Amino acid sequence: MVSGQKTDLISIYIDGREAQVPAGINLIEAAAIAGKEIPHYCYHPKLSVVGNCRMCLVEMGMPMKDRQTGQPILDENGQNKIQWIPKPVIGCGSNVVPGVHIKTHSPLIEDCRNGVMEFLLINHPLDCPICDQAGECHLQEFATEYGRGYSRFVEQKVVKPKRTRLGKRVMLDDERCILCSRCIRFCQEVVKDDVLGFVDRGSYSTLTCFPGKQLENNYSLNTVDICPVGALTNIDFRFKMRVWFLKESKSICTESSVGTNTLVASREGKVYRITPRRNDQVNDTWMSDSGRELYKQIESPNRLKDFRINGDKVPVQSALETASQLLREAGSVAYVGNGHCSVEEQFLLKEITDFQPGFVHWVAHTAEGDGLLISTDRTPNVRGALAVGLIHTLPTKDCSALAAKIDTGDIQTLLVYNEDLIQAGLTKEQLSKVHIIYLGTHDNETVQQAKVVLPGLTVFEKSGTFINQQFLVQKFQQAVPGPAGLVPDINILSYLLAQVKHDSFAPPSVETIWEHLSSELTYFKGMHFGSIPETGQFIEGKAFAHLPFCEGKTLHYNPGKTSN
Repeated sequence: MVSGQKTDLISIYIDGREAQVPAGINLIEAAAIAGKEIPHYCYHPKLSVVGNCRMCLVEMGMPMKDRQTGQPILDENGQNKIQWIPKPVIGCGSNVVPGVHIKTHSPLIEDCRNGVMEFLLINHPLDCPICDQAGECHLQEFATEYGRGYSRFVEQKVVKPKRTRLGKRVMLDDERCILCSRCIRFCQEVVKDDVLGFVDRGSYSTLTCFPGKQLENNYSLNTVDICPVGALTNIDFRFKMRVWFLKESKSICTESSVGTNTLVASREGKVYRITPRRNDQVNDTWMSDSGRELYKQIESPNRLKDFRINGDKVPVQSALETASQLLREAGSVAYVGNGHCSVEEQFLLKEITDFQPGFVHWVAHTAEGDGLLISTDRTPNVRGALAVGLIHTLPTKDCSALAAKIDTGDIQTLLVYNEDLIQAGLTKEQLSKVHIIYLGTHDNETVQQAKVVLPGLTVFEKSGTFINQQFLVQKFQQAVPGPAGLVPDINILSYLLAQVKHDSFAPPSVETIWEHLSSELTYFKGMHFGSIPETGQFIEGKAFAHLPFCEGKTLHYNPGKTSN
């Protein structure tokens, strides 16, 4: 069910208590709304229902009525009698109807769950201490909550393949697999890459790739996320860190303008993995494999960690003063940016251009989208630059206007924000004609030409907001500290702003910048950083609707569908 979607509510009874739930949802979802857990393995809210595991068995009944009169049949206490279905039903494959009664706990249900858990554990290895899934394993949790606590199985366990590579990113330990088929359905239904299936029968059933195929699509690691046990593991994360030691920070994937919601897991200042965070308006519960690898830019060998003037390392203050002097004394200035800047950084840059006017050039980064979670626009925040008024049309890859101004001497100083102008099409000879102030995170050919280098922070080392392709404002949180000696980008920009305004400098915060945003800019009226929901907040994007790249939501599934 999409957040914000209107739906009718009906009354049902769960363990004797009335609850108001949306019509048509299944019993697992209904129980969750009422604060009750129905354990399950094969069911996933974004995949079709297959009823493989039978762990979600519940008792279900309806109030009895007289067949002739249609009047309720009452018991000796004057309460409506309930006609219980003789056998348990699966919660994932049964939808609510008005007045239905559900028992999530009863002697019958507890006995059923004990039996299901006993069968699931018959051939399961006792390797929890070395399993990567330990700490977030539903088999562990449900065995404790709903299992017998002992095994009656005395025969020899069936041994299945271990450490089988299904692709370059996913490893299979098949003896842990409980045959839930989530991974198979994900490949079939979401990415339309039908490569996984079961072979053999009974206790010997095994997950494998079809002959001649591998699990190599760019969304393969989502199968690891949805695996309820330790059968599928991420080769990149395997055996690197126990999950209970990790701190998770809510962030946004910067791979494209989709704005996929993520969780960045770190410990002691080091990021170990990135996983998707559910947001039904944006990415449902998925993310791309390539987006998960972006954290490696933090420790990239070409990371900028020093303030420089003419290639020499200098203190922070010296670099900032020199950059400010170049801006103030320049006869003409050009500002170059791209969509990787946060809304807060773009706002400060716009303020600088107001007090030190100049030519603004925005570099586009576009490529073919994949129709899922990678859009044509390969930056996370071009819409932010539009909303703050820094640019008025979508950028292009054409740098001829900037190049012409440099060639004719109309520009003496360039403030470049995280963009390689050589890669964008300018020449070293052209860049040698101007003084370059470079603010960015990684070394490139433009940095080698720069007079002043101001190292910046990656998205993992700061907090702020992006505006995605739907004009949804989304927050991201700092996950790890930046390299020693570096300062936040908003501090650098605020210092430069204070200098061109001939004002005193006070280190800003994201919250204080948002006070100015909400009071000065039309699209942010009444918004405050702290009040933006975790799922984001829409701004009025109709003024930009005529522009290309305004792609709508690309992923949405009907969780109630049932496969044949």
